[in-house]
Amino acid sequence: MKSIGKYPLPMQGMISREKSVSFSMSKSMLTLALILYSAVFSHAEQPVYLDSLESVEQRMDDLLARMTLEEKIGQMNMPCSYLGALGRTHEQKREFAKKFTEGTLREDLGPGGGFFTLANHVLDRGTKQQAEFFNLLQEIATQKTRLRIPLLQTEEGTHGLMCADATIFPEGLAIGSTWNLDLIEKMYAIAGREARAVGIHQLFTLVIEPIRDPRLGRNQEAYSEDPYLTSCIAGAIVKGVQGNDLSAPDKCIAGFCHYPGQSQPLSGLERGAMEISEWTLRRVFLPPWETAIKECGALGVMATYPAIDGIATHASSYLLTDILRHEFGFEGLVLCEGGGLSTLVYEGFAANQKEAGILALNAGVDVGISYEDAYLKPLAQSVREGLVSEDLIDRAARRILRQKFRLGLFEKPFVNVKRAEDIVHRREHQDIAYQAAREGIVLLKNENQLLPLSKDIGSIAVIGPNADRERNLLGDYTSINVTQDIVTILEGIQSKVSQDATIRYVEGCNVVGDDLNEIKEARRAASESDVAIVVVGENEWRTPHKKGTVGEGYDAATLELTGMQQELVKAVYDTGTPTVVVLINGRPLATRWIAGHIPAIVEA
Repeated sequence: MKSIGKYPLPMQGMISREKSVSFSMSKSMLTLALILYSAVFSHAEQPVYLDSLESVEQRMDDLLARMTLEEKIGQMNMPCSYLGALGRTHEQKREFAKKFTEGTLREDLGPGGGFFTLANHVLDRGTKQQAEFFNLLQEIATQKTRLRIPLLQTEEGTHGLMCADATIFPEGLAIGSTWNLDLIEKMYAIAGREARAVGIHQLFTLVIEPIRDPRLGRNQEAYSEDPYLTSCIAGAIVKGVQGNDLSAPDKCIAGFCHYPGQSQPLSGLERGAMEISEWTLRRVFLPPWETAIKECGALGVMATYPAIDGIATHASSYLLTDILRHEFGFEGLVLCEGGGLSTLVYEGFAANQKEAGILALNAGVDVGISYEDAYLKPLAQSVREGLVSEDLIDRAARRILRQKFRLGLFEKPFVNVKRAEDIVHRREHQDIAYQAAREGIVLLKNENQLLPLSKDIGSIAVIGPNADRERNLLGDYTSINVTQDIVTILEGIQSKVSQDATIRYVEGCNVVGDDLNEIKEARRAASESDVAIVVVGENEWRTPHKKGTVGEGYDAATLELTGMQQELVKAVYDTGTPTVVVLINGRPLATRWIAGHIPAIVEA
């Protein structure tokens, strides 16, 4: 057999067998033979799991057979970048990400499976930085690791992709208030498009649990107290985010939270245990999940913090396997909550992290997002000690790999940076956000048609702690670094009235506390104006000097307005100037005096 380069060519079989035929091979025929044979030879050398012509099942079987236990457990870890274990500075966290991706961070763990919230917490300079760094990590994963497994990147998508530059939409209750499923689908399609453009593949914290206790600070992330409306919205989100082809460059996994719910705790406090009947579970909490998963094919679920009827969700095979997998046919990934594996310890189900890992793995938790020992070295020890079957590790790893194959990441792990910059926060995305904001506003009261105000009005007093606070307009789960210009209510009013109009602005008081008292100034401004607009409500944005009143971890004992806000409204009303109250809040508020006295009330 002769050869050209390193590829042997069976020349005798091609030429010499027919000795009676005189034949001279041309250069073109020789080249063609070389190409054909090289293709066959290369195909034979390539691992099955890297061959896109093979079935996904065959590719997964081949890849799993090649993986060590440490490499499988590495895939099961996709840590949140805000964790202190990843470093204290952004630079330290980025270095951690590189080593974690390469599998050189520690000897007892293979290359990691991906990251959660890396874009928001570490890549805060915007789209270009995000796309370039995600490409860098994918380059490490696919070129510097033994098995070349691409990363799966996850980010929050509660009301738009949560990272610098991305389009911010109204949050849950405002979205629900639009009653516009077509618009909701468009919003989440945009969130998915922007995410995939920068290199993010899963959008989580899409909260489809019905609101049950108005005191909870996380209510603002959900859409409605009604299971039917929430189910309809869940279906629209899946259609928008996932679509019909996950390998498309504008689609992502829709990751829903917090399964099966956490909005009816016994204590009225977030993460509190829930004791609910089977009827309530199936008629109130599960319908949105059934719609999202069984009817629409959602592929992401995050287990909830609290115990349900005495069993911690992260250890509940009934919830995570029997109902989710067997009844609803769920085929995607179950992620733990942030620190969720630790719930098994502090809720008393496991004595330590090692036991917690066994319980969670048995129940059906595929991915740890908090770099907890439960899914690190102790889990490998449990396998080697016979405390848990490696088949369960394989089950989780297989689900993770299937997600990556679905997304086409083995073939296309990289993104086009210029394309990302062209897509993120483009004009039509802003227009949809504007439409959603308008449709989400609710006019609660309008006596004597006080609203709308004339743009030719002579003077307006704009009063209140939320009239000129940018961050209080945006809600929970908004990017740490908001790069867009935010138009406050004061600025919006100034832009609409004539240049001759007089605008008198007084903050009046803070949302919380009595350290700012400008009620006398507010009364004077109102008495000198044709109309007064008082903007009150809740404070999402927290600083070292001001306490938040709503959002994750900020539950309330009362639904009354906090601080001196009601006193401020009363003082303005007592001037006799026609008064409009605008509420900026993330949950229902008890505004009985306002409802009984103020002629116009806007829920914004």
